[in-house]
Amino acid sequence: MICTSTANATPAVVDYIFDGDTFAAFVKLEDDIQISVRVRMINIDTAEIHGRCEYETELAQRAKERLAELIPIGSTVELENIKDDKYLGRIDANVIMADGRDAGDVLVAEKLARKYNGGRRAPWCE
Repeated sequence: MICTSTANATPAVVDYIFDGDTFAAFVKLEDDIQISVRVRMINIDTAEIHGRCEYETELAQRAKERLAELIPIGSTVELENIKDDKYLGRIDANVIMADGRDAGDVLVAEKLARKYNGGRRAPWCE
């Protein structure tokens, strides 16, 4: 299924899942120009793959696996509210799945992510 673009959305094809809140995608800029970009989901924070405790590492793996189910490689998503990221070559964006749901909201509802609006992130380990 392919997403229908809204005025402020950019379609992207999922290429690789890095972790629960970051993936790589191909974005078509013009008819003959396509770029690969890393996308960090702007509205959430997930545990880190190389976590500080076993709980964080396990939760990170579950979040990564679930994101791969929600936005499988080759699927088309819509990127909204695109912003520059602090890391070169990465952008921040809301990720809208083909069914119209925000992938970050799904991960939060399933307790695999937390809402995040910038600033210092809360630790996952006690």
